[in-house]
Amino acid sequence: MRVLLVEDEPAVRDAVERALRGAGHKADLAREGPAGLELAMTNPYDAVVLDLGLPGLDGVEVCRRLRASGNQVPVLMLTARAAVRDRVEGPDAGADDYLVKPFEPRELVLRIRNILQRRPSVAPPPGEVRFGAFRFHLARSELFRGDDAVHLTTAETGLLSILAQQAGQPVSREELSQSAGFSGN
Repeated sequence: MRVLLVEDEPAVRDAVERALRGAGHKADLAREGPAGLELAMTNPYDAVVLDLGLPGLDGVEVCRRLRASGNQVPVLMLTARAAVRDRVEGPDAGADDYLVKPFEPRELVLRIRNILQRRPSVAPPPGEVRFGAFRFHLARSELFRGDDAVHLTTAETGLLSILAQQAGQPVSREELSQSAGFSGN
């Protein structure tokens, strides 16, 4: 499982990263709200652990923008703010859970597992493959990031088509070469 951790406090960031890695998860790190938002919008994460008090853009706004873009990655808010107002604001912005610092690392891992189990799997429409913030329409060979079309060369379109059609399956070098219009080695 790949988790994005957006946390500006080094001690907390290190503790969360150790807990995630100890549970067998890969953790990508961001120290500021804008960087975390960019990573979450451009990479396929299984979950996001998001601090509220972040430089540049607070965690609530990061979560709101993720949800406004259509990104439904499960989000766990992790913060020292324990007031009822704060505990309501995070989920109201689209967070799936809220954990107050200090926390027990095992509880953090358990809560991430729980939000992943509760979130229904949303299948893309037939003929469409989604990865992160991107959608690829197989029949039309069109790639979109959000609502914006992404220009692809013929070779890029061929490569993306074969990879999308065989998602999760190995693809040989020969198949990739043929799909991209290359010949030879």
